[in-house]
Amino acid sequence: MSIRTVRSVSLSTEGIHPLYRDLPIAECGEPLQEIPAVFPRLLPHPYLAAGAPYGGVSPWQLREGVVAALEDAQAHLHCYCPGWRIAVFDAYRPLAVQAFMVWRQFHQEAALLGCLADLRTVADPVALREEWPDLYRTLAPAVYRFWGLADPDPARPPPHSTGAALDCTLVDGEGHLVAMGGPVDDFTARAVPDFFRKGRPGSPEAGYHVHRQKLAEAMAASGFRQHPGEWWHFSLGDQLWAWRAGHPEARYGRADLP
Repeated sequence: MSIRTVRSVSLSTEGIHPLYRDLPIAECGEPLQEIPAVFPRLLPHPYLAAGAPYGGVSPWQLREGVVAALEDAQAHLHCYCPGWRIAVFDAYRPLAVQAFMVWRQFHQEAALLGCLADLRTVADPVALREEWPDLYRTLAPAVYRFWGLADPDPARPPPHSTGAALDCTLVDGEGHLVAMGGPVDDFTARAVPDFFRKGRPGSPEAGYHVHRQKLAEAMAASGFRQHPGEWWHFSLGDQLWAWRAGHPEARYGRADLP
């Protein structure tokens, strides 16, 4: 591969929908709050298990207003699916965790292409772009399709670092996972919320679509907005939410800032 053929491009321009990150943030100052135990947690926590540097911070936190909306979403779900509950896969991610997971995904994508050795000479995506620009351009679209940039700019926080985003699914009245057509963090085309919309009536695929709709409807009724490429990701009050809901500004920035 050729090296040092660098273009002067900010990492902040990467991503599937970069423009939402230009929306202003009017931080409201709400604290993080532990998600109540009534919401099942998918354990072990996947990113803690992967070695992500949480530094003792709980990943099971959201802003106070987001927790209240989640409780409201649970009430809506009970109206048409008695006994079912919203189960949380992941919520708050400090910026260091986001950076760790993004770089881990670069390694996984490189391993699929048989070029993992090239990443051992660099420390992060910025260094990769500078040292191996062609490899970076190959890997970055697959990584940033699902992972938000770990941008240190306070005006462009990753959604999960605001405490306003969560990844979730459904469990039934017996505590079993409801079939959604693929797991959370399924980084394939099946992640798109309406992937199974054309399922034949009575087929498993049609059932997956119905289940995804039930989750989305409960969350939307409480003000959440869904990520356009991930059936499990919902946010309320961050920049992605503002973009999806047509609001002029977000109300939650990075939660670790004063």
